[in-house]
Amino acid sequence: MVRHADTPPTDRSVTDLPGLLRSGDLLVLNEARVMPARLTARRSTGGRVSVLVIEAEGARATVLLGARGTLAEGEELDVAGEPWRVARALGGGRFVVEARGGRDVEAVVFGSGRMPLPPYIRRDAEADPRDAADRERYQTVFARGDRATAVAAPTAGLHFTDALLEEVAARGVRVERLRLDVGEGTFRPVRAARLDDHEMHVERFEVPDATAAAFAETRAAGGRVVAVGTTVVRTLESAVSDDGRSLRAGPGETRLFIREGHAFRAVDALVTNFHQPKSTLLVLVAAFAGHETVFAAYRHAVDAGYRLFSYGDAMFLEAADEG
Repeated sequence: MVRHADTPPTDRSVTDLPGLLRSGDLLVLNEARVMPARLTARRSTGGRVSVLVIEAEGARATVLLGARGTLAEGEELDVAGEPWRVARALGGGRFVVEARGGRDVEAVVFGSGRMPLPPYIRRDAEADPRDAADRERYQTVFARGDRATAVAAPTAGLHFTDALLEEVAARGVRVERLRLDVGEGTFRPVRAARLDDHEMHVERFEVPDATAAAFAETRAAGGRVVAVGTTVVRTLESAVSDDGRSLRAGPGETRLFIREGHAFRAVDALVTNFHQPKSTLLVLVAAFAGHETVFAAYRHAVDAGYRLFSYGDAMFLEAADEG
């Protein structure tokens, strides 16, 4: 679907995207690689504990744990035959755990973990015949890096193929990359009564020198910056200069919660999926394109039978006119 400012939605295909871009535009992708971060643990009682590894370093990891009853600090869990200890409770279902066997956390994750698909994509609790296919499908074709560090896919990028990116480049559009390690800051739903009270967890990002240079050149030449996905928007808006003409290259961290009133300085157009209600992603998209524009797009998508969420369809949106 395509929605320009002050125009009704238009039904298009992803293969039409190159024609929506212009020579001199800059298309920015999130090359984060998703780790198989979902595991199942067993308590000493035999009870099952769901594990989502948020961040791992050696024998320690920050995880989300889900179980019946209370998980106590010091409790021992069996994870794929390895003993893990609950070292510290952080609140909100978050814990620090320590691997106490012979394998560090990443070895267990990459050896036994499953892809962290959203809960509305049904899979058997501990193993599923589709697990191997999920490792391939829940990953963009442009994912890079020696280490997989994201715990959710930048799903707008799942629409892209190598052939589509080649056609985009052939039209004179520059294609560059950055990395935001998708974590809690992206997928945690909004539960606070007021948006100002919602806590965004920190996420790490990196802007390559080449991307920063392409951004500055595109801005100077009057081209548009087109973000593929909300994670790219958050990274660019976190790294952009006050005048909107340049990006800060290198690593960084962000807790940026983009909502109504945010002054967009880095992004002119956006390719994004249809997001869940009460998500920070939907709040971001509405702030970017305007509430009425986005609500009209969602109404059209529902009426037209579009598929929503991670493996669903996408929109091409332009920034709301601030004037």
